[in-house]
Amino acid sequence: MRIYLVIVDETAEARKALRFASRRAQKTGGAVHVLALIPKEDFLAWGGVQATIEAESKDRAEALVASAAGTLFDESGVRPAMSIRQGDAVSNVKEFLAEHNEVSALVLGAAATGSPGPLVAHFAGSEAGALPCPVMVIPGSLENEDIDRLS
Repeated sequence: MRIYLVIVDETAEARKALRFASRRAQKTGGAVHVLALIPKEDFLAWGGVQATIEAESKDRAEALVASAAGTLFDESGVRPAMSIRQGDAVSNVKEFLAEHNEVSALVLGAAATGSPGPLVAHFAGSEAGALPCPVMVIPGSLENEDIDRLS
């Protein structure tokens, strides 16, 4: 079974990547795995404050993943697997791919203008030839109709 790994955040390009992956999964009999990444908070002098900030970040990530999963299921009938990881985004994606050899493609959304985003720049750049799966970069300028047609 093809599994499309989508990195989600609160951006429009992440929603477009999720739409593309869900359509591909639906058409190929595959599945989607949604991964939210939480940046590691800088060290604070008071552990209780840092713990509260980290808990709030985790709660936001859980809500984001749940929302993405609900949207995905409503639009395509695909029920995704979901994960949340904390720390460096690039390292977490690399580790996830190393641990999950069933992933068939890493699906990332590129910003419609300006920099494509740090994950796209990294994985479609210097790391592209060393990944265990293809990278699909979904342009942020695509409309939903375009995504549906292309997927």
